[in-house]
Amino acid sequence: MRLENTGIDDAVVDLKPLDHLMGKHAFIRAGQWDYERVTYDYRIDSKEKNITYYIRIQGYALEGDVDRGNAVIKLLTPLLGKHYYPHGVEYGEDENFPESLVERAYGLVAKVQEEVEQYKK
Repeated sequence: MRLENTGIDDAVVDLKPLDHLMGKHAFIRAGQWDYERVTYDYRIDSKEKNITYYIRIQGYALEGDVDRGNAVIKLLTPLLGKHYYPHGVEYGEDENFPESLVERAYGLVAKVQEEVEQYKK
């Protein structure tokens, strides 16, 4: 599910402060990057058996190199997904998400967006 109108879409930020502020809000990049793209995930455990939700914020380098840490990243529309063990994460519009989870996701992205504003280029 796309989390529309969050204000984070199309924000342009240097990688180092972006990594810092995302980590501060528990969005983890870990090994989810390549030379031109980054992906930050926030894990939300569920009471449902073998179900975990993820808020995913992705971006791509407009210039520089993610590997070298000098990239300038343009952020994309955040996603809310549901992980089905052992198959993977589904982000499709056909997925059903509890309203409270959607509200929580928007709230978490809003907190990140507030800080992104301070570092926007």
